[in-house]
This record gives sequence, C-alpha cells and structure tokens, in this order.
Amino acid sequence: MNKKSADVQINNDNLIRYLRSPISIRERCQELFDLSIAGKSRHFTVNLSQLEAVADYVIAVSWENYPHLQIPFHSRWQHFQAGGVFRLGKFDQKLAGLTPVEKAAIKFDLAVVSVLLDAGAGNNWRYFEQETNLSFGRSEGLAVASFQMFFQGNFSRDGSLQVDAAKLQTLTESELANGFQVSSENPLVGIKGRLSLLQKLGQVLVSAPHLFGEGKPRPGNLVNYLLAKSENGQLAASTVLDAVLTGLGEIWPGRLEIAGINLGDVWFHQDVSNGGLVPFHKLSQWLTYSLLEPLQELGLIITGLDQLTGLPEYRNGGLCLDLGLIIPKDSEILKLSHSVDSEVIIEWRALTVILLDYIAATVREKLEMSAEELPLVKVLQGGTWTAGRKIAAELRKGGVPPIQISSDGTVF
Repeated sequence: MNKKSADVQINNDNLIRYLRSPISIRERCQELFDLSIAGKSRHFTVNLSQLEAVADYVIAVSWENYPHLQIPFHSRWQHFQAGGVFRLGKFDQKLAGLTPVEKAAIKFDLAVVSVLLDAGAGNNWRYFEQETNLSFGRSEGLAVASFQMFFQGNFSRDGSLQVDAAKLQTLTESELANGFQVSSENPLVGIKGRLSLLQKLGQVLVSAPHLFGEGKPRPGNLVNYLLAKSENGQLAASTVLDAVLTGLGEIWPGRLEIAGINLGDVWFHQDVSNGGLVPFHKLSQWLTYSLLEPLQELGLIITGLDQLTGLPEYRNGGLCLDLGLIIPKDSEILKLSHSVDSEVIIEWRALTVILLDYIAATVREKLEMSAEELPLVKVLQGGTWTAGRKIAAELRKGGVPPIQISSDGTVF
C-alpha cells in the first residue's frame, strides 16, 4: 500500500469511526435543526414555544405509568411484560442453575433477535398468545411473538434456549411467518426484510469470532467481549453501541457504503456539510439500551448513558409533530407516504433527535431531577415514546403516526 492509498484508508477509517459515534448523530442532526430554526429547511419549521407544553404532557404520561417515577430503561425488556403478564419470571425460572454470565448470554441472544424483528408492524397485524388468550399489535405483539419463538427454541438448530448462527442462516420465510402468525388476513409489514436481517445476522456472527465466539457463534458471546472492555466494574454505554455497530453493521440491506463498509442507518441530505451523511442508528441504539440491563445484572455500572441519543422513530417524532414542536411547511407531507431515504423523513428524524434532548432537559428542570436521576433513556420510557403513542391514538384512528413511511422492516 503506497502512502496515498494508506492516507485514504486512514481517512476512511476515521470517517467510519466518526459516523458510528453518538457525537456524529447529534452534530449532523444539529445542522438540520439549525436550518429549521433559521427558516431555511425545505420541509419543516421548529416551534420551541411549544416545548414546555410538550414537557408537561410527557410528565403527565410518566406519572400515570410510573406514579413514583421509578422508571426503567427504554428497552425491549419492558415489552416482554405486555398485557401485565410476567413472562420474564417464567424465563428466569428456565435459567435457574446457570452462571450469571450464561444467563446474560441467553438474554443477549433474546434481545438481539427481538430488537432486529422490531421494525414497525403496520396497522393490521396482531399476535394471539394462546396461553394467555391475549392479542397484541405493534411493538408489544412483535416482542411477545419473538419471545415465544425464542422460548420454543426456534432460533437454535437443537431447539435450545439460545440463538445460533447456523439456524439463522437457514431460517425460512415460512418459519418466521408461522412464528408471527402471518397470513393474508393478518399481514405483517416487511416480513422479507426481517428474515433477511436474521439471515445476515447468522452470517456476521460467523465472520466476527472475536465478538461472537469460535465454534458455535452466537450474539450472547458478546457478553464476554464487553466484560473484557469493562474497567473497575464500569462500562461506557458508547462502548456497547460501538460493539453493536461494528459487529452487526453488515446486516443492513442496501445502505450507503464507504470503502465497501456498510454504514447502516446513515442517509444523505444535500444540506449537511462534509459529504451530507446523517447517521441515526435507531435500531442499534434501541438494541444497545436493551443490552444494558443484562450487563447491570452482572454487577457492571453503566456510565455515560446520555452520550447515546433519543431514538428517531415515529412515536418520538410523532409526538413532536402532533404537539406542534415540528410544523410541516406543506400539508401534503402529512398526506403522502415517504421512503426512509427521503429528505422529509431524514429531516423529521434529525429534528426529533435534537428535540428529545430539549424535552429531556425541560422535563428534568420541571421535576427538579438531575441527568443522573433521570437519564434520557428513562425520559424515553416514561416518557416520550408512550406519549407519542397516546397522542396519536387521540388524533387518528388506529393510532397511526402523523407521517406515513414506506418501510422495508429494517429501519422503523
């Protein structure tokens, strides 16, 4: 490699490392936010005079759901208790007798496949849980369906309570559709995209033994990697995100690349500096938040929680639109369906990331709580995601988001 090509490689490596950092998410989203504040955005204006009203709405929802404000992290684990059913109690009983690290590895296995299957389900799909006689849609339905598939050993070749690469690579659309009760009368958005994610997950597990283990690679082996990264019983949340983005980056379909490296949830907007790339890493951060609890159960102290960002998806973004923090410049935006790579969706998501920081700061100020007492991940759970769903249900039949998205099942 000559000096010029070496310099290019170093520059590419640095850019990729930057685009995988929470700092880059905030910096690039801030550019689009500043344009909106200055009235220079093509699609949206921001009305910060609504900020206090939005914070009050979020606080009211948080008190309603958590009367003592003992709010858990915004993670997949909350959805596994849908319908007030203590499924995790049954799960923990099944894990009795295992070492703490073995338990954490199994919980990593479950969290990874469940989060990757968590993109928007659409308005018409439901999952019926036979043992409880309950029916769930959207995120709760996807959580319960994936939990039951995992509990029944459907992600392992030998039917055990774990995920293995070999099974994921041979998983069929029929198996996934059966597990999620998909039919012509019960359609699930993006079933092919979800299957592709799991199959590609199986491939990357094999290709990164330093993260996922030799011999029988699985997501759960990431526990050992992260334990080795901890210092004095502490682990930075950004270290977990970096492992997720590095280890799982190649699973995302049809994404932008730099030097053959898949960038994942990163998109192009012509008004953003330095190449116009805007990272979000929504599912990867959602997964990171969902891996923190098993790590805490191992006794690790998670540091730097608020270095991660709020999740730019349609509940948080919908809250900002429905309560007037974000205002479309053209009403047609609310009538049409938009692709995930469109400027409209990129701007909406970018504004959501920055406004979630504003909302969190205002909520803390009103509650007289610190960032340590009420980190962003708890404001999301308390919180903005639930508030976004609530206001959507009040304003539109079926609680659909204010902006319609053409989804392939791998972003939202």
